[in-house]
Amino acid sequence: MSSRTAQAVPTATDVRAAAERIAPYARRTPVLHTEIDGRPVSLKLEYLQRTGAFKLRGALNALLGGPATDRVITASGGNHGLGVATAARLLGVRATVYVPETVPEAKAAPLAATGAEIVRVGREYAQAAAEARSRAQAEGVRYLHAYDDALVVAGQGTIGLEIAADAPECDTVAVAVGGGGLVAGVRLGSGDRRVVGVEPRGCQSLHSALAAGHPVQGPVDSVASSALGAATLGEVPFEVLRAHPVTTALVGDDQILAAQDRLWEEFRIATEPAAAVPFAAWLAGLVPGERPCLVVCGANAEWRRAG
Repeated sequence: MSSRTAQAVPTATDVRAAAERIAPYARRTPVLHTEIDGRPVSLKLEYLQRTGAFKLRGALNALLGGPATDRVITASGGNHGLGVATAARLLGVRATVYVPETVPEAKAAPLAATGAEIVRVGREYAQAAAEARSRAQAEGVRYLHAYDDALVVAGQGTIGLEIAADAPECDTVAVAVGGGGLVAGVRLGSGDRRVVGVEPRGCQSLHSALAAGHPVQGPVDSVASSALGAATLGEVPFEVLRAHPVTTALVGDDQILAAQDRLWEEFRIATEPAAAVPFAAWLAGLVPGERPCLVVCGANAEWRRAG
């Protein structure tokens, strides 16, 4: 691991510790067991989490398990920022969140409602993150990375821990991949279950890292890029996944949008595109297992079904 991320790689023990820390603040989201087209499948309804997305878990664990602070700066495509701002409000910490100018209003509005300072910079997450890092360094304030942080990864892993406890019959867990924090955490938290990391074809940070043998920068071009638009896989997630490999899959934007529609038609679940990515892979037959569990990770979207 490079000196930039010279921090301990999280373990399953760290995930269990995270679960205890965040329990007073985060919801234990339910698992729905169902059947579609004659195929059994389970859905981890993480979009029912406070803030409408899984990111609150990692933000809470990072603030509770890290050094004491009264202020934090972060950058986000929307959901992580909302998680950090909400965690900060719950814990009495001031938060500044940098977001791209392209952040969807469905994420920007609730973010502003938290009372955090919001700064819009650039068209992509990487630009906002660079500005946020610079300010944090200049002002001596803690910078909380969206996914390249051991405490954040451990916090996201509590989803896997809950699936293992609440749905032991599930033999596979499928999650969407952006910067890798969720897939790495779930891999640690879900025990010996197979984990499938699914990416849009236009945002392949995990595939690119595995092919190169280390995180590399790639294109960001997908309908799901507001949540999965990390140009580079995090080094901490990469180290976790190098030690604990996962299966990978790719889906196209048309498949993601069709899966988003199907979630609404079948369950009246109105997700953001990123949350439909694992379902898209399952519909395409890319998720193995007799009883797979798909993590529906967020619902902060402007998408609405008319009529």
